[in-house]
Amino acid sequence: MEKGSKAAIVCCSNGQMPANKDNIDKLERILLELGLVPVFSRHIYEAYSVFSGSGKERAESLMEAYRDDDIKVIFDISGGDIANEVLPYLDYERIVQTHKLFWGYSDLTTVINAIYTKTGKPSVLYQIKNLTYEDGERQMRNFSNTVFRNGNDLFSFGYHFVQQEQMQGIIVGGNIRCLLKLAGTEYWPDMNGKLLLLESRGGEVPQMVAYLNQLKQMGVFEQISGILLGTFTRMKERKSSPDIIELVKQYAGERLPIAVTDEIGHGVDSKGIVIGKEIRII
Repeated sequence: MEKGSKAAIVCCSNGQMPANKDNIDKLERILLELGLVPVFSRHIYEAYSVFSGSGKERAESLMEAYRDDDIKVIFDISGGDIANEVLPYLDYERIVQTHKLFWGYSDLTTVINAIYTKTGKPSVLYQIKNLTYEDGERQMRNFSNTVFRNGNDLFSFGYHFVQQEQMQGIIVGGNIRCLLKLAGTEYWPDMNGKLLLLESRGGEVPQMVAYLNQLKQMGVFEQISGILLGTFTRMKERKSSPDIIELVKQYAGERLPIAVTDEIGHGVDSKGIVIGKEIRII
């Protein structure tokens, strides 16, 4: 991407609280300093309850960014619960014609996987507001080297295997709770041969048992070729027992390769990963 390019800023999930304005203003300054020109959607801040606009209005703001040829990249700065409300209103035929990457995390797992399912296009699981937090200096270096210099700093992460020793496939998934909102819909990704990324901010053992059983009962663990576990923030903070690795092994079985990384998830130090892209982990 060239410096001076325009970057759309959207909110497909919960609207931003007015109290977050200083941080969003900081993000605008940082993007300008890095060489991107942010263009903000009309639907950023809460207008009523958690809504910055209706699902249709928020989807239209996203599609405006896809239709604008001057916009080169799209960053969603939201999270929460309501991103799947936009899915029926997106123009997937238009999205498939563009080369723009959509970036978002957490609840945007729904949009990211829907885009891949409906178009085959990749998206980036990453919160661009990480540039503004305490790890911001390193995040800015990694982001700039990756976006402007064709590096891989932002997408290069450490990992270790806890079962088997290698795996390869197209990455799908993201936040486990939000991914499962797509179950039974036309937006659920084909899991055959895929590597399934799972991470979570909230939730402890009971919630993870429920989610993992749903995946098992859907036959997902029989379809995929491996699992990449990101951070499970609440479980780690509470030192939950059994931990997420034990739970995943219990429900996924002994056949699947399982790798673990502390660098993908909800932490402000998290790196990004491209959903819908094939990777090899050895």
